[in-house]
Amino acid sequence: PVLVHTVTTKGKGYKPAEKQPSVFHGVGPFDIETGKAKGKSESTFTDSFSEAICKEAQKDERIVAITAAMADGTGLKEFSEKFPDRFYDVAIAEQHAVTFAAGLASAGMKPIVAIYSTFLQRAYDQIIHDVALNNLPVILAIDRAGLVGQDGATHHGMFDLSYLRSIPNMVVFSPKDGDELADMLNTALKLECPVAIRYPKAATVTKSAKRNYIEPGKGEIIAQGKHLNILAEGIMVGKAQIVRDELAKEGIDVGLVNMRSIKPLDEGLIQELATETPLVTLENNTIRGGFGSAVLEIISEKGLLQRVKTIGLPDTFIGAGTIDELYSEVSLDVKDIIIEVKKFLGLLCVVPEVAVK
Repeated sequence: PVLVHTVTTKGKGYKPAEKQPSVFHGVGPFDIETGKAKGKSESTFTDSFSEAICKEAQKDERIVAITAAMADGTGLKEFSEKFPDRFYDVAIAEQHAVTFAAGLASAGMKPIVAIYSTFLQRAYDQIIHDVALNNLPVILAIDRAGLVGQDGATHHGMFDLSYLRSIPNMVVFSPKDGDELADMLNTALKLECPVAIRYPKAATVTKSAKRNYIEPGKGEIIAQGKHLNILAEGIMVGKAQIVRDELAKEGIDVGLVNMRSIKPLDEGLIQELATETPLVTLENNTIRGGFGSAVLEIISEKGLLQRVKTIGLPDTFIGAGTIDELYSEVSLDVKDIIIEVKKFLGLLCVVPEVAVK
C-alpha cells in the first residue's frame, strides 16, 4: 500500500487569501486587487455579540470563550486578541467544544460556546448528557439561526428551537436586536443553568451601554391589539412590526408581543391574550416543533378555545439564495405574512385551485 500525505496551503496562489485564509473560507463579492469585500458593511448580530462578550469578560475573569474553528465567523477574533489565555479553539469538534465547556463550568468558570446553529446539531448528545443533565451554567451563543442565504440547505439554522426547547433545565432566548442580545448575554451570566441565545445572520446595532435583566419566561408587550395579536420571536419582531403598521392603515388593529424567552414561555401572557383575540405566531425556525408548536401546546394544556395560526419556515429543506429571496420563496416576506393574516381573519377570500385544460 502507498500513502500519499499532501500538505496544502489554503488560498495558495492568491496573496490576500494566503494571508487571511479563514476570511476567504466563505466569501462574497470582493475587489480582486485588494481582497477587500465589496458593498456597504453593516453592523450585525455577530458584531453585537463580539462587543458584548468582550465587555463582560473585562468585568469577570471567569468568562472563557470556546469556538470550533470559527473564531472569525462567530465574532470571537477580538476576544481572542484581548483575552488569549481565556480563548479556546478546539478545531472542527463541536461535540468536544460542548463537553469541554461542561467541564469548565463544573470547575466554576463561565464558558460561552459560540457556534453556528447548523453545527450545534452535531453536539446534541453532549448538550443533553454533559450540560443539561448536570444543570451546568454553559452559555450557547448560537449564530446563524434561521435562514443564512447563499450557503444553502446545509447551513440554514432552521431546527435549533425545535431541538433545544425539548431539553430539561434549558433556557432559550431569541433577541430582536443587538441591545437585547447584549442584555441576554448579561442575564445568562447570572443564571445557574444552561442558556441558549439564538440570533440570525442579519444587520442590527447595539445602541445602549446600559444592560437590562431579561427575565426568563416573560414576553414584552409592544402593543396590544383588538382584532389580533402577533407573537413573534427574534428577528421576526421587526417583520411583525411592519405587518402591524400596514394593517393599521386598513383599520385592522393588530397587537405585537416580543416573545424573547422561548423556554420558558410566558404562559400567563399567552393565556391572557388568547382569551381576547385570535393569535398568530411568527418564527425564524421550522414550523414543526418550534415556537409556534410551543404556543399550541399551552393553548391545548390550558383548555383554551382560541384560533391560532402558526407561521414559520416550511417543513422542507431550503436551497441557496439571498435571505430576501429565500423569505419570498417560502412566503415569509411582509406581503405574504399580511396575506396570511387577512386570510386567517376571514378578510380575504381563499380561491380554490381549479385545473385548467
